[in-house]
Amino acid sequence: MPRVVPAVIRALDVLELFLDCPQLSARQVMERLDLPRTTVHELLVTLEARSYLISVPGQPVQYRLGMPLFQLGAAFAGRLDLVREAQCVARDVAAACDEAVHVAVLDGADVIYLVKFDSTHPVRMVSAVGRRLPAHCTAVGKILLSALDEASLDDVLTKGDLPGMTPDSITDPDRLREHLDRVRADDVAVDIGESDSAMRCVAASIRDHSGTTIAAMSLSAPIIRWTPEAHVEWTGLVREGAAALSARMGYRALSR
Repeated sequence: MPRVVPAVIRALDVLELFLDCPQLSARQVMERLDLPRTTVHELLVTLEARSYLISVPGQPVQYRLGMPLFQLGAAFAGRLDLVREAQCVARDVAAACDEAVHVAVLDGADVIYLVKFDSTHPVRMVSAVGRRLPAHCTAVGKILLSALDEASLDDVLTKGDLPGMTPDSITDPDRLREHLDRVRADDVAVDIGESDSAMRCVAASIRDHSGTTIAAMSLSAPIIRWTPEAHVEWTGLVREGAAALSARMGYRALSR
């Protein structure tokens, strides 16, 4: 097999630190990656020379991401039809309910949010495009996990512990499997304070032309607005939104 290049791996590790922090110092990079000072200095100098990192004005020992990373991300997003189509549909769903609407995809044992439209209410969900969360703690993640074949799901559930985000998170693999059976049967998932104790969320699957589940759409709201009536209404909205986005991706539902 081709050999991975350690220096490239370390450079990518440096860049990925900035996913959670807007700026970092050389010392912080060194401490978080547990790398020698000389190695970190060389990596930062190289990345800065190519403008992938830039020094923060007035704070020369602080770094932030540079424009080439935005250009690469924009090029990727521009070629990802799902993002463009999801933005149109999610905007309409959010306008219909004035609550947060997200579209996310599965990446290993996590979900990554590709699209977000926020509520106009003062009390609302704190989230962001690009955010990564444990799939089993979220409604979108449970929809996506339920669509995996048995081998793929086993791979996710046996790689390590299932971290909990709140006391209500499902962290037992057997209990999660049973829960996913119900999600699969309903083709809708609910997050009852499993990722944020103050929030509730409902999600439905998005399919492509082959019928494969490729993403999930969710509607999230604080518990103060999550009434039984709203739950029923919003479940219908997210189902309709996911179906509309699936149709845009080429999915043709079988008539019953």
